[in-house]
Order: sequence, then structure tokens, then C-alpha cells
Amino acid sequence: MKKYIKIAALALVIISMGSCQDLDKLSEDPNRVKEADPYLLLPKVSKSAFALNGISKEYASRMIIQTDGENTSQYFKWNSSSFSAYQKLLQVQKMMDEAKRTNKEEYIAVGHFLKARFFYELAITFGDVPYSEALLGEKKVPFPKYDKQEDVFVGVLKELELAASMIQNKPSIKGDIIYGGNTDKWKKLINSYQLKVLMSLSKKKTVGTIQVAEQFAKIYNAGNLLESNADSGQLMYFDQAGSRYPQFNSSSYGSSMYMSGTFINLLQDLKDPRLFAFAQQTSTALEKGLPITDFSGYNGGDPTVPYAENEKLVQTKNISKIKSRYYLDPTNEPTSILSYSELQFILAEAVARNWIGGSAADFYNKAIEANFNFYNTYAKGMASYYTKDAFINYINQSKVKYQTGSLNVQLKQILTQKYITMFHQSNWTIYYDHLRTGYPEFKIQEGITPPTRWIYPQTEYNRNQAKLQEALNSQFGGADNIRGITWWLK
Repeated sequence: MKKYIKIAALALVIISMGSCQDLDKLSEDPNRVKEADPYLLLPKVSKSAFALNGISKEYASRMIIQTDGENTSQYFKWNSSSFSAYQKLLQVQKMMDEAKRTNKEEYIAVGHFLKARFFYELAITFGDVPYSEALLGEKKVPFPKYDKQEDVFVGVLKELELAASMIQNKPSIKGDIIYGGNTDKWKKLINSYQLKVLMSLSKKKTVGTIQVAEQFAKIYNAGNLLESNADSGQLMYFDQAGSRYPQFNSSSYGSSMYMSGTFINLLQDLKDPRLFAFAQQTSTALEKGLPITDFSGYNGGDPTVPYAENEKLVQTKNISKIKSRYYLDPTNEPTSILSYSELQFILAEAVARNWIGGSAADFYNKAIEANFNFYNTYAKGMASYYTKDAFINYINQSKVKYQTGSLNVQLKQILTQKYITMFHQSNWTIYYDHLRTGYPEFKIQEGITPPTRWIYPQTEYNRNQAKLQEALNSQFGGADNIRGITWWLK
């Protein structure tokens, strides 16, 4: 009898052990996958890096206005921004960890680019931000230090350099929604993005030990940059859930959002047909049956006056809405973080600054032509306004044709035309161009200066206040305000 009792007890122990293992497996959350092939993570992190992140820049850059309330970006009254990019960076790091585990270096290379992209945006938005300790995990470093803005820029350039070297001669990238797996195009984008970062530092001779102008020339002379619109770093949209144009079905676009008069006036003055792609005719012009090409049929509001003043234009049917395609078309045009057109403007500016050789006029013309081609392709039903002949007629106008002269004369031309290409593109790039150069010129309320940064998020005050206060003391004498001058603008 004792023999059977021992056997039964042993069986119970074995069953119990198996049950514990089964319970452990059952207790695992299937929605929190511990291991995953990096190609499964790449689409989400790419989409977050290349997407159009709202339209606040259009207000601040005097492209659109609000008529039913006071928009904080339009009136330069913004406050704090978010550290949500760190959540995206954690996903990028997870993809890179999985790529290392599975020995897929091409994903590590793209990961370095995406890290550079997010950290660049964080640094230029706030100033000093967590970088070197930011992705170590709360268990290792619960309260990461704030790195100097200059050090973050150094890190960004090193991330890009590493990405460019690692992506070379790699196989096609599975799960790539940007270039369909083409690593050669990724290489061009990474190289070109280095030039974008370096140009944003035009007020500086050095960043760390890097000579800004010399490094720019070195990368440019090595070649392998964006060569056409087909190489642009852009996100395409599709008519399916989660992939539609971000402003599709926006109620604000169809009601209270209108064009800024300063932007419309610029396009009218230059007889620029891209106006037809950006803006609707006024209600009065539509009632009169004016052709879409009649520049007098468009009007905008004053971005500096109280919003009620612009509402009067709505009541008198004398103000243009944003083109309806932006909120009625689920696919619309792709959004870019760096287009071929933008790169050509960057190269034109580099020639004007004597950083590289060549003709600023040639780069300037290529940039405009590329943008005409962009709208010829993506502004549905409007291709006839952006033909080769339309481009030639446009650039031969006296107010558009490139004129040599002082650096300021050249910058005004280059950055004004760059500005026109930035409607719903490249996020805050053109606003930062204004901060570093004064161009494009914006109409601003008297006695007001454009903000230079955003206040740190409240979450940082709640959880990492000591390290945040150290950063504030170092940068702004302890204050946190939207007009503090960070390193890149000094």
C-alpha cells in the first residue's frame, strides 16, 4: 500500500510541475511579444518617423489661419510639447535589438537613421534633451540626464554616418514601406539627411569636433545623394484603415480653416500656379464663374489680426479655404521628411555660402522643377498646370529668375521658393529656416518675436524634475520659456 502511495505522490508532483509550466505559459500576455522578426516592427516605426505630424507649422509659418478661435501657433502663444518621440525611439531600439538577435544588419542600419531622425527633432524642438541615457530602460537609469544640445547633434551625425556605412551592399529590406526594400535608396536618403542636419547648423562653424562646412562638402563630393523625386524620403497613403492621408475627413479643414493672405499674396505676386493646388477660389469667385487660373479669384486672411476680423471675410465670401483635396482625398499626396526638391534648395544654399562649388541657380531651378513635377504627379486632375512649359514660363519671370548678389539676396530667393514647396510637407523645417536666417519673411504682430523652442512637457516635471532643472539652469538660467535661445541659434 505504501508503494502505491509513493507512486501516486510522485505522479502528483510531476503533474503539479507540468501544471505550473502550463500556468506560466498561460499567464504570458500574447499582446506583449518578447521576440519578433524586425521586419514586423519596421512598418510602424517608419510610419511614425515619416508621417505628417499635424499642421501647426502651417499656422506658425503664415500659410493658414483659423477663423473660429485663437490658434496658439498662429499667434505664437504655444506652450509645451511632448516627449512622445521617446516611445517611438523605444520601438526603434526594440527593432534594432531583434535585428541583432537575428543577425539582420540592414535593420540596424535603418534603426540608426530613425534614431537620428527622432533625436534631431527632439533637440531642435526643446534644446538639451536626454540622449546618452535615454534608451537604457527605467530599471537601469530611471532618471536619464539631459545631454547638451550640441552633443545630441554630434550624436545624430554619428548615427547617420553609422547608418550610411552599415546599409551599404545589404539585401532587400522586408517590411519596408518607404522604399520597398531598396537599400540603395536608403543610402541616398541617409547621406542627404546628413546634409539637411548640417545646413540647419549654418550658424555654427563646428559641432563637437566636426567642421560643419567641411563635413558638408565631404559628403556632397562623395555623391550618392537623392537623384530624383523617386528617391524622396516620403510616406505614401492608401485608402485603407490606418493608411489614409492624415487630414482626410478633417472637419476643421472643411469649416474654420482658411488660407493666410501673406501666403496667397506671395503666390499671386509670383504668378505661381501652385496656388491652384493649395487653395480654393473664394465663394465670390466661384459664384462669378472665374476660371481656376484667375489669380484674382483667391484671397486670404491676415494672420496677425484678431480671428474675428478674418471671420468678416468669411461672411463677405472673400476668403479662400484650403484646397478640398486635402480633406476629401484619402490618398492625396505623400508627405516627406526630405524630398529631392528640398535637397536641391539645400545645395543651392550651400553654393551661396561657398561651402561647395557649382551653380546655385542650377540647384534652385532643379528644386522648383522637381516640385512642379511633384504636383504634376500627385495633384489629381491638375497636371496641366505643372507641365514642363509651365515650369519654364514660371522661372523665366523676372521675380522668380535667380539673381546673383549678396548672401542675403540669394538666401531670400532660395528660402522663399523653398517655403512654397513646404505646404503640408517636411514638418517644421521652414520655420526653423526662418529662425536661423530670417527667411522666408513672415508677417508678425508688432512687438512680438517668433518663439524659438517649446517648453518641456509636464511629465518631465513630474518624474525627472531634478535632471530637468539642471538642464534649465545650464541653458536659460533656470527658466523654461518659448523664447529661450538654444545652442544651435547662438
